[in-house]
Amino acid sequence: MFKSIRTFSFLFGYLPAAAMNLKRFKARKAELSTEEYAKLVHTEPQKWSRGIMQRAGSTVDLRGAELLPDGPVLLVSNHEGNFDIPALLSSIEKPFAFISKVEVKKLPIIPTYMEEMNCVFLDRTDRRSAFKSIEDTVEKLTAGQSILIFPEGSRSKGQGLGDFKSGFTRIAKGAAVPVVPIAISGTSEIMEKNGNKIRPARVHVEILEPILPEQVADMDAKQLIGTVREEIEKALEQIQLLMEERKVD
Repeated sequence: MFKSIRTFSFLFGYLPAAAMNLKRFKARKAELSTEEYAKLVHTEPQKWSRGIMQRAGSTVDLRGAELLPDGPVLLVSNHEGNFDIPALLSSIEKPFAFISKVEVKKLPIIPTYMEEMNCVFLDRTDRRSAFKSIEDTVEKLTAGQSILIFPEGSRSKGQGLGDFKSGFTRIAKGAAVPVVPIAISGTSEIMEKNGNKIRPARVHVEILEPILPEQVADMDAKQLIGTVREEIEKALEQIQLLMEERKVD
């Protein structure tokens, strides 16, 4: 219970400081390049996420960071739990935005920061919103912003990899940027598997070999979904084997 109180107190308690820093960042926006501003804005979500993970008593093991290409990329990750975003933001140095459900806009300060990060908001109850979010994501990628998407749509809560929706394939083909699969494991151990109480866990994040734009162009949607999902599934299996070996040791 203590870790839950500590984690959520920091999660919301840090927001006023983040808002003040964002105001200072925006004042410098005109003098910075798009890439420089993205790096500056990324510092606060990263600091916030690291604080969340620290107070949850959880660590993130990152592998494959050297595989991330320069320039904008479409990050495609499995979605295990509520702590996926903090785990990824805290461990990946490359600035990125993400696609989020529109309900997040009801929270204080967070959506303002997300807008400055170039995040895309999706209303899953509105079909037109889904098409608009694809167009918006393609536009932001084309402008140089990396974007993270969870093609499962909802959290698996550690119950196995779900089906991938096809929206990310239209984004990948429309933006013509590298697709970078990511496997994440262990975030459901922090919250979902504990009746939503916070407990320490070891999270594994593995960045996999990018699929280049010319490779994406040669695949139809079904092939691209199958390739990305298969790579993530294999990586998750390897992570599970590694965790079992550590338990034996």
